[in-house]
Amino acid sequence: MLTRRIQQAGLLLLLTGTLAGCGASRPVKYYALDPGPTPANPASAPSSLRILVARVTAPQLYRDDRLVFGSGPVELGTYEYERWSAPPADMLQDALVASLRASGAYSSVSRVASKVPGDYIVRGHLYALDEVEKPELAARFTFQLELFDPRAGTTIWSDSYTHDEPVSGKKPTVADVVEALDSSVHAGLAQLTSELNQYFVSHPPQAR
Repeated sequence: MLTRRIQQAGLLLLLTGTLAGCGASRPVKYYALDPGPTPANPASAPSSLRILVARVTAPQLYRDDRLVFGSGPVELGTYEYERWSAPPADMLQDALVASLRASGAYSSVSRVASKVPGDYIVRGHLYALDEVEKPELAARFTFQLELFDPRAGTTIWSDSYTHDEPVSGKKPTVADVVEALDSSVHAGLAQLTSELNQYFVSHPPQAR
């Protein structure tokens, strides 16, 4: 009888410990880039062009929802409980569409998957969107944009942006890093969108 009571007590303690462990698990926090438009100067870019935006290509790390950090010059890691609300590659496509539309330089800006006809295809390539720890805490954003002419079958323009935005605060949090990333993304897309507009000003396309 005593042995049976000891076994029952042990089982109860095991069950209690398991439930306590489940209740103590850390909640997952989700973050998102601000999808708001980043106006760019359209200058005198033609307004009759129809632009299609392809899905942003990126390494596997940025097609997942975990936030990425760099722990050395060649080593990257991911947070387990700090995640994006959507994969960064998808958020960058949304932000790029918003930035191009906000420029007011084109008659339409749509995603390739929308099946809307377009004159040119804008392609984005995400190379970095992560926390950098050394030499100081910063938010790194590296992005390349290119313009593809489907009729010619060639890339006719390309440019890139890379920047390490310092993370402010005496004791910076992951939320502070995300704010710095968001700031860098908007600055980068504004610069690239403006340069794309200037390309069309310098190279007026023929009527299609």
